[in-house]
Amino acid sequence: MPTTHENLLNRELALIEFNRRVMAQAEEERLPLLERLKFLCIVSSNMDEFAEVRVAWLKEAAQLTPDRILADGSKPAEVLTRLSEAAHALVREQYRLLREEIFPALRAEGIIFMRRNEWDSEQKAWISDYFFRELMPILTPIGLDPSHPFPKLLNKSLNFIIELEGADAFGRESGIAIVQAPRILPRVIKLPAALCGGNQHSFVFLSSILHSHVQELFPGMTVKGCYQFRVTRDSDLNVDDDDVKNLRTALQGELRQRQYGDAVRLEIADTCPTHMEEFLLHTFNLQQQDIYRVDGPVNLVRLMQVPDKVDRPDLKFAPFEATLPPALAKKTPLFEAIRKNDILLHHPFQSFQPVIDMLVNAATDPEVVAIKMTVYRTGTDSVLMESLIAAARAGKQVTVVVELMARFDEEANISWASRLEDAGAHVVYGVFGYKVHAKMLLVVRREEGQLKRYVHLGTGNYHPRTARLYTDFGLLTCNEDIVSDVNDLFVQITGLGRAGELKHLYQSPFTLHNMIIGAIDREIAHAQAGKPAQIIAKMNALLEPQVIQALYRASQAGVKISLIVRGVCALRPGVEGLSENITVRSIVGRFLEHTRVFYFYNDKAEDLYIASADWMGRNFFRRIETCVPILDPKLKRRIMKEGLRIYLDDNTNAWEMQADGSYRRRMARGKGRCAQETLLQEYCSGA
Repeated sequence: MPTTHENLLNRELALIEFNRRVMAQAEEERLPLLERLKFLCIVSSNMDEFAEVRVAWLKEAAQLTPDRILADGSKPAEVLTRLSEAAHALVREQYRLLREEIFPALRAEGIIFMRRNEWDSEQKAWISDYFFRELMPILTPIGLDPSHPFPKLLNKSLNFIIELEGADAFGRESGIAIVQAPRILPRVIKLPAALCGGNQHSFVFLSSILHSHVQELFPGMTVKGCYQFRVTRDSDLNVDDDDVKNLRTALQGELRQRQYGDAVRLEIADTCPTHMEEFLLHTFNLQQQDIYRVDGPVNLVRLMQVPDKVDRPDLKFAPFEATLPPALAKKTPLFEAIRKNDILLHHPFQSFQPVIDMLVNAATDPEVVAIKMTVYRTGTDSVLMESLIAAARAGKQVTVVVELMARFDEEANISWASRLEDAGAHVVYGVFGYKVHAKMLLVVRREEGQLKRYVHLGTGNYHPRTARLYTDFGLLTCNEDIVSDVNDLFVQITGLGRAGELKHLYQSPFTLHNMIIGAIDREIAHAQAGKPAQIIAKMNALLEPQVIQALYRASQAGVKISLIVRGVCALRPGVEGLSENITVRSIVGRFLEHTRVFYFYNDKAEDLYIASADWMGRNFFRRIETCVPILDPKLKRRIMKEGLRIYLDDNTNAWEMQADGSYRRRMARGKGRCAQETLLQEYCSGA
């Protein structure tokens, strides 16, 4: 049965649904108040990227290929209209929640975002001093006239459009000026404790300070209005593979232009008059559906810094200390422990430190002769990268596959690539046209006169900070077949030649998609033979049409399918005659669910895999990914419990997907069961 358009849901609308689930965390009164504020900020951050990437892509498609039929049967312009309605509704609810619930609740706790009419004389004096000392010297007001055209504004920067009356010193009567807020300054400024009284934490917005002193920028003229706005631009990078001789050089040129891509969204203060709105829309070549009027700060992401400025542990998640696996808890040397048994790490509940130690120790261990590693996202400050640099300087053979096209991490990765090369490491940028998304670390060590290889394979990035925020699995092993496969993959990426047959690993773009389809078809055959058949899979996104079609066939054959999909899912569950044996749930909680785990009953063989790949077209066909079977029965049981079944039992952070793409919160009846909290209590001290 072919997968028709009506059996697939729209990807972009599914992203809006996901952000509704994130915002529900901000609405959750049982959560600590400052954490609720963070979730509200996360929604804004997600919507920024959504506009920069997905909306930008749709706008380009609507212009260049207006009759293109998307996966769900819609045309780009149709999707843009539906998206605008859904996104506007989400943003309205977001700001209502901030104004009517979050801000009042914070005020009741002594955390106050002060409006201008609340400033007393001492506060006004301090704020005035701040303006003249910190702000005024670096502001550049730009009056618009033939000699001063509308300035190029950075993507997502805070700006003000000023309506003026009167003539300036040169007799000009433009009537409009633009002021760009310096990016170097914080958007939320904490007032000194001496000015706040008691235990209060009082903040003022940079926009409020500029509003109250804007007249100082235009002496002798009358300021009729001052309105904050922010423009979001297309941030995708365009690198022509037919014209690139050096990818790093080409990307560096593109990165300089990213901040000035085509405008896709305009956020303005809700007090901005219509004629100023129309002027901005015309300037940025945007339509009415692209404008968002907000009653509050135009960039809520900047509020993310507030919890760090408030010493109120009672309003934050309780801190926890991730523990080590028993095999490493007794100070057994890491490589010795791996030789005894494979080791499974479940982050953030178990520490990421063993991965750091593996690389740090390898850099200084005289017996280590070579290190190979893939880098997708690692941050601007990384002990892992510093260890690779140290290893290269120590004369070890260091090979690093740096993915320069990791979206929004390109600049950091270019910097690391340059430093690694300067240290003497072999740096390659993967295979042009395919992002290297696999997470692999290979250490070669001389032991008893022979070379012994050790490997880490993971579902998440080599990023110590996100390892405390994202759920991921990592496998440490010296299984000879697996380490041989990993080495072959590195050779395949860095060298030239045809892909060989691997012993255990599956990879994109060659074998992973066929393996998944084959595993689903095998469950179908078992079900048709009257045998038990089951599939459980956990991932971030499910979009690939052929996999969805195979899952529909499996449902019709009677295979029980339980999917845990955090983000976007194009499959319609629970449709009679199509997918009544499929359930889809999303878990949204304290940690970002990031594990990819695939389970197939396979006539009691119970095949289980962890992977770097989601079930999306890009992961199967346009990326280099890995999927590794879990061979140790004990580790397999652990993953089944911790990575799958505990999430299927969750009735606190679980959302059940409906056939129309909407979600219903699964509310606890009786005792609540929260997967993340259970794992915290089981593994972490202080939780």
